[in-house]
Amino acid sequence: MPERLGPARKKPLFDKIALIGLGLIGSSIAHVARRQKLARDTVGFDADADVRRRARELRFCDIADTIEAAVTGADLVILCVPVGAMGDAARAIAPHLKRGAILSDTGSVKSGVVSAVMPHLPEHVHFIPAHPVAGTEYSGPEAGFATLFLQRWCILTPPDSAAANAVQKLTEFWEAVGSHVEVMTAAHHDLVLAITSHVPHLIAYNIVGTAADLEEVTQSEVIKFSAGGFRDFTRIAASDPTMWRDVFLHNKEAVLEMLGRFNEDLSALQRMIRWGDGDGLFDLFTRTRAIRRGIIAEGQETAAPDFGRHIGEENGPAA
Repeated sequence: MPERLGPARKKPLFDKIALIGLGLIGSSIAHVARRQKLARDTVGFDADADVRRRARELRFCDIADTIEAAVTGADLVILCVPVGAMGDAARAIAPHLKRGAILSDTGSVKSGVVSAVMPHLPEHVHFIPAHPVAGTEYSGPEAGFATLFLQRWCILTPPDSAAANAVQKLTEFWEAVGSHVEVMTAAHHDLVLAITSHVPHLIAYNIVGTAADLEEVTQSEVIKFSAGGFRDFTRIAASDPTMWRDVFLHNKEAVLEMLGRFNEDLSALQRMIRWGDGDGLFDLFTRTRAIRRGIIAEGQETAAPDFGRHIGEENGPAA
């Protein structure tokens, strides 16, 4: 797979792209859209006046003072706001959307977003939900960078009524920013992401919270001796709290189902430890190690654009 963005397009995909929300994801889309010349005009808006001020200073796109001005005349509008704010954003922009415009989003929950957004949209707009599976623990307009989506997956969950040409156009957009595109239903997306992303984040928040309670007892030893395992949990648990609160509230069914499965497996693991079942532990760890090697083989082991590998390094960085 390529390790850097390809050459910029000779002809833009869109005349105007509007980005609603200028945090890590929105600002990164703006950066790569400008670098790859994906639109003649890229305009951003954020409800937070201070974010708009900081974004203007960074100059990664034009900044509108109102949400209406941002979306008016846009061929592609992408909602880059927390899942819980999607419905309000859709309601605000709906009267101002151009006929034939593509409306998409970047939320990591899809069924909830569809339920929140669809009721507000006019029939002449193509709504194609999307989820770029990319991110860091950093947030805000300063956190964005053009290669965030490079070699990452972007999942599209178009409704059955979606126009094929609109789905193709959005696919071309995400491929142009360096992503691989997968299409699936919103319900299937939410189940898959519950186990690959949402439950791991919940576990990380819980473990770090437990460690915070222990910190008073151990007098800073938790932090002092935090080797790879706990350190990696703290990286996950440093993610945007607003975003993850909304994820769990809007994907509760899938998350609770996966948590039930996790609790069953955890009980089995407890029994192995209690009864000294070394063979069972060894078999479990062997199977889980194979999953890690599969992730490395797919080139998905780190958030870095080049995945931390040196040329010729087959196994990637140490797990």
